Amino acid sequence: MNDITRAAERLRAGGLVVFPTETVYGVGCDATNARAVARLFEAKGRPHFNPLITHVLGLPQAEEHAHLHPNALRLASAFWPGPLTLVARRRAESSIAELACAGLSTVALRAPAHPMARALIEAFAGPIAAPSANRSGHVSATTAQHAADDLGDRVDLVLDGGASPLGLESTIIGVDDAGQAALLRHGAIAKQDIEAVIGPLAGRAASGVAAPGMLESHYAPRAHLRLDAHDTRPGEAYLAFGREAPPGGLTLSARGDLVEAAANLYAHLRALDASGVEVIAVAPIPSSGLGEAIRDRLWRAAAPRLDLLGANAPFSAQADPIE
Repeated sequence: MNDITRAAERLRAGGLVVFPTETVYGVGCDATNARAVARLFEAKGRPHFNPLITHVLGLPQAEEHAHLHPNALRLASAFWPGPLTLVARRRAESSIAELACAGLSTVALRAPAHPMARALIEAFAGPIAAPSANRSGHVSATTAQHAADDLGDRVDLVLDGGASPLGLESTIIGVDDAGQAALLRHGAIAKQDIEAVIGPLAGRAASGVAAPGMLESHYAPRAHLRLDAHDTRPGEAYLAFGREAPPGGLTLSARGDLVEAAANLYAHLRALDASGVEVIAVAPIPSSGLGEAIRDRLWRAAAPRLDLLGANAPFSAQADPIE
């Protein structure tokens, strides 16, 4: 019996399986099994009001669970399989557990591109609810070891597919029944690439949790982050961009490549956090392209840890959050 077959059997038995995707590692369960979904929330320590992304093979499966406006279909055609999550009105006949949708009238769906993730979905022959494979609010896992370090014996099986090639979560777009589309989370597909397919995106409500990754404090290491830092202070480690880091620090991309920076972000935050420093000083990141998503993750990692439902604030408002 190969690993994929074993993993599919664990899912059918109500178990939890860690698996790789092109974005980050996920910890998955049978999306139609409410008890399994509840166990997943417990394993992550995830608030039950924070909905999960359900992973499917493609549009035929997605349309079993959501009312997809032509704008959503255009996005799926352009970016699936890949790092795009669509949030749309949940069908009344959908078998996805309401707990996976956090009691909302919408459902979040993604068709991943990673061959191991797709093989697992195909072998399981059903939708898999899978948030990132880390403790809730902590830095996302981009390797199987990261996931094992965070979740340990709380999961039944870990599939190792190597390092996640993109290293940044999916972009989440909400599309309502009228075709109005809104950016709910920055991610591995840049906003301008989405708008090239369906036109300008609308704004979204400033509060509440309508999609995964919208908690204000999220993706956070133990150490505090000081953002937009041009140098280090005593006792800090530097996360550099566009140049090499000084001793004790790490470099997201010495040549200023945002794709490389995104791929390195979580692994470098974990490594600096593990070094024992109390503060990680982070170099300024440009706001263009994937820079928007990187800045969003860093702002959330730097946000006050106890604010679960605060509205998004401008990135610049969180520079030097420890002062």
